[in-house]
Parts: sequence; structure tokens; C-alpha cells
Amino acid sequence: MAGANPPVLTLARQAMATRFEIVLPGENAIALRAAGEEAFDEIERLEAQLSLYRPTSEVTRLNARAALEPIRVNPALFQFVAHAKRLSEETHGLFDITVAPLMRCWGLMGGEGRVPEPAELEAARAVVGMHLVNLDYERHTISFAKAGVMLDFGAIGKGYAIERAAQLLQEAGISSALIHGGTSTVYGLGLGPDQEPWKVAIASPPLGNEAAAEPLAVVPLHNEALSVSAVWGKFFTFENKTYGHVMDPRAGAPVSQALLAAVVTPSATESDALSTALLAGGGTAHEFIANLRPSLRTLLVEQGPESSARTYSRRGIEIRKRGLEGI
Repeated sequence: MAGANPPVLTLARQAMATRFEIVLPGENAIALRAAGEEAFDEIERLEAQLSLYRPTSEVTRLNARAALEPIRVNPALFQFVAHAKRLSEETHGLFDITVAPLMRCWGLMGGEGRVPEPAELEAARAVVGMHLVNLDYERHTISFAKAGVMLDFGAIGKGYAIERAAQLLQEAGISSALIHGGTSTVYGLGLGPDQEPWKVAIASPPLGNEAAAEPLAVVPLHNEALSVSAVWGKFFTFENKTYGHVMDPRAGAPVSQALLAAVVTPSATESDALSTALLAGGGTAHEFIANLRPSLRTLLVEQGPESSARTYSRRGIEIRKRGLEGI
């Protein structure tokens, strides 16, 4: 039929502790599948290189030795760490890949969560901060100023992997695809099968144990990435206070006020990092983070004065909840 949408191939693979999917419109299913599988292979390669939990990964080796001597790393990994350091500087430390000691201290690295003793928290904070990571741009070496510093790419790794996957698809001649890693980051390459921007929903933060029936927003993506950071789903409660699994590196404590942060930008690496920074910084950081890039679109949901109240602020993302259109 003339004008009909092309068939769509959907591929999936488990990696980085989540389910990645690639949606590929087009007639040549064999070529599309081959390109998609190559993109998944790159995601798995990056997981093997970046994982904090694999004893054979390059990052595990780096964490074990960089406080003793400068460690030469793969040039692409060096540039990735340098990019993360620039993002940390731009966000005034709200995004920080050295946050692992704080995550461990608060019991959030594979644990149920706990409130640390003051001395334990002080010791963890002493080894967190990108100022403790030294980069030699000529030799491509990385060293740590103190023992105990650790690099953890949990807040940027999926975005980086999706960006690399999108680049490989483009190199294979693919001009239309949707790539997502769980619920955190999605990239819309080109236009969708209907020749319109890809449309991706952002779920509303639940009220109590009840999830909202309709999405908070539906975001159009055209050669752009959307990343969403949120505190629900993984949290613990201590003395009637709820602590999320996303850390505010500057405060040395989990995020408590912001519930959801969404960022849209052409780079999936940057959208992943900046959504984390926005969630950590909350409303006081929203304006300066929204102004970091000319094309940035943002959405922030915070806890209101009552348990059932929410406050919403946005830049360029339309929300669907009635009564909130004017914020």
C-alpha cells in the first residue's frame, strides 16, 4: 500500500544489569539485524571494560592500582573519563564518577541501604571528588591522589553505551532507530516509521504505592537522547525518613527532595550524566544546569510540603497533567 509505514524489527539483549532494545524500521531485515547485533556487541564490550563488578574489567584494574602509580588506559576510555571530569566541573560536582565510596558507605552497592556512622561517612567523603583523579593527556594515564578513590560509571555508562551503539548504526547506513537501556536513557535516531519524531513517555512519580495511570510527559526525539533519573523503586527508610539510591556527592548523602529529573540533549552520554546532576541538585540547580547546553530540555519533579504534593519545573518539556500546563 502506498504511504504505508515500513515494517519494524525489534531486537533485545541483556547487558549492564538491564534490558537494552533497538527498534529498527526498514525493509531489509537481514541488514538491520546484523547492524543491531553489532551495536549490542559494542554495548557488551563496554560493559566488560567499564563494569565495577567484573574482576577482569579495565576499570577494576584501574581502581586497584591507580593510587599506587599512573595507569595507562585505552585512549577511548581516557577520553571518556576526561569527558566525565569536564561534566563534573560544569555541574559543580553534582555529577561525579568517584561517588562509589559514598554508595558503599550508605549500603547502596548491592545492599539494602543503611545510615552510616559519622566517622565512616567522613572517611568516605575524603576519597570522593574528581579533584582526586589526575589525567595525563600526553601519556593517556590516570592516577588517584589517595588510596580508596574509585571510579564508578553507573550514572553515565548506559548513556555512553547507547551513544556508541547509535554511532555504529549510523556507520552501517541506518538513519532511523530507537535505542533504549531500561528506563534510564533512550536515543531517537532520525525519524520514526511514521516520519515523525520518535515519541517517548516519562512515567509520573507514584503517589504512595500507586503508579499514575497516564504518563507525565511524552517527549519527541529527533537525533536526541532522553535520560530520566528517579528515586523511587530503590530506596530505604530509617527513622521515618526515606533515602533514595541516587547520591548527592556534595552533600555526601542520598537525594531526598527531588523525585524525578529528565534531560533531553543530542548526546546520550551527557543526558545520562546531567539528569543525575539535576536530580542531585534539585530546584536550586535547575536553572544553571538547563543553561549548560543551548539545546537542553529539562523536567524536574520534587516533593511538596505534603506527602501527596508535587512541585514541577520544566524547560522545553510539555507535561500532560491537568492544571500544571502553566508552570
